[in-house]
Amino acid sequence: MQKIKSRVNIYALMSRILLQELDEKTLKMIKEDENILDFFPTLKEWKQLHDVDENKLLQEYFNPDFVNLSVLHLIPYESFYVREDQMIETGGANPVTDMYSAYNFMVDYEASRTVSSDHIGVELEFMHHLCLAELKALEDENESAVKEVQVVQKEFLNKHLLKWAPLYLINMKYEARTPLYYDAAEMTMEFLLSDNEYLVEKIK
Repeated sequence: MQKIKSRVNIYALMSRILLQELDEKTLKMIKEDENILDFFPTLKEWKQLHDVDENKLLQEYFNPDFVNLSVLHLIPYESFYVREDQMIETGGANPVTDMYSAYNFMVDYEASRTVSSDHIGVELEFMHHLCLAELKALEDENESAVKEVQVVQKEFLNKHLLKWAPLYLINMKYEARTPLYYDAAEMTMEFLLSDNEYLVEKIK
């Protein structure tokens, strides 16, 4: 039970950081929660994190870096990486939409400010959604539902996230100007690979 709760929380955190700019509430949570901060070792040692007030950190460091990594220099959409023409598929033909619909996951484009459903932050949010479904099945002691949702998680990781996200995250780590996004890229890549290994073991 603790493992799935941990996976729920990590997918939620990764999705939040990669989907849109931070706000003061999220930054405060990262700064003040030692368990979360342990995922960001470079950030933890960064002097400015403790010496500069939160509003200035956001306006002068983190949010400009997010825009640089998500809008200006890099493209965080699966279709850009997997299509030969490198076009972002914004319509219903996007292959992730079928899986989203099948598992009652709706993309709030206005809230996320994404142009397509295959943004890395949205795909991570979908994994969070699936982990919540697994947690509920576990709490209901529905073993077959637990197995079923684990199979879907593994399928989504291998058909989607693991096909392209590592390349984006390597570029993100290289381009990051702040330790927050440097660590976030490293953490997300390591977690996706280890979570896939975990799921392979679980559904043997």
